[in-house]
Amino acid sequence: MKTRLNSLIDALLPVFATLAALLVGAVMLIILQVNPIVAYRALIDGAFGSTNAFAETLVRATPLLLVGLGICIAYRGSVINIGGEGQMIMGALVGVWAGLTFPNLPGWLMIVIAMVLGTIAGSIWGGIPGVLKAYFNVNEILSTVMMNAIAVQFKNFLLTGVFMDPAQADMASQIPQSARLAEQFRLPRLVPTRLHLGALIAVILAVLVYILLWRTTTGYRIRAVGQNPSASKYAGIKVKRYIVLALLLSGAFAGLAGVTQVYGVNYRMITDGSPTGFTGGAGFNGIVAALFGQLHPILTIPASVLFGALLVGANAMQRITQVPAALITALNGLVVVFVVSSELWRKKRQRKRLTVTENEDKMEVPEDKGAAASTLSAEEPS
Repeated sequence: MKTRLNSLIDALLPVFATLAALLVGAVMLIILQVNPIVAYRALIDGAFGSTNAFAETLVRATPLLLVGLGICIAYRGSVINIGGEGQMIMGALVGVWAGLTFPNLPGWLMIVIAMVLGTIAGSIWGGIPGVLKAYFNVNEILSTVMMNAIAVQFKNFLLTGVFMDPAQADMASQIPQSARLAEQFRLPRLVPTRLHLGALIAVILAVLVYILLWRTTTGYRIRAVGQNPSASKYAGIKVKRYIVLALLLSGAFAGLAGVTQVYGVNYRMITDGSPTGFTGGAGFNGIVAALFGQLHPILTIPASVLFGALLVGANAMQRITQVPAALITALNGLVVVFVVSSELWRKKRQRKRLTVTENEDKMEVPEDKGAAASTLSAEEPS
């Protein structure tokens, strides 16, 4: 009974963390002389109050889920991928290049080609830090962040040069964006909303990632390397290979997220000079969604929907209550901090329970010491 209660508390910690963040946000709203009940009602209505609102929530949740699935794989392999932003950008750039280079291909074929190429581009961008980590012991947090910066500058270079929309060339104020993709290359939508086929693809992939991690030899080896690299090496698992593989797969899902954003939402690449100008912060928010889902691909689905709802609903809250945009950013940041902290607390609780269990095992002694001693003597080799 106690074990089940502890497991339930661990599972609900991210929920408690989110509620605590919203409570702090309520205090901030009161300071700004805004009724928090009205504000949060606007947030909920903005995210779930209508068919269009719920569809927008799912649209925002789709890249979070895809990035989050990659994070689940990386973390299970004991590597940290902070490079989702750059991997999304590289996947999107390759997808846009394919769509603009081959405009006469059938729509379904181009969508498949773009997704495959974007996935490969993202995996390469994630695999480079993986190789650096596995073979040169370079910290993957630093390398993935640096790869983000490289991808952003590469995107800015292309969108102000060879990828720029030709219609912008003769304008005095040029917008750094690519040409729009042909209409037949757009992912099918659930009319009249913006919800596209990418959402269904992401859910299917979540199931496949679960099967990969818990029902295949490859997934077992990734998790084994994440749990104990030394023991895995002793057991014959090629640790370096699976570290690289974990980051390759993580980058692949982020690259696919970039393609779905282009072919399902934007239909072109556009930049304001920052990574979030295209990704909307999905590369980082996907990490939090994965942590909220306990790094489990199936649980990451509702976690992504929740964070998609926060992003969509927060915009509605800002419009209705006229709170500053900085407060919306702060509210989202509070949720991130509290959720990440809850994950650390969960691990601390697990270590504490493990220590208590080990101490209890050590304190257990046989009731009949004489019988125990004779048993040990009988077992000793002559």
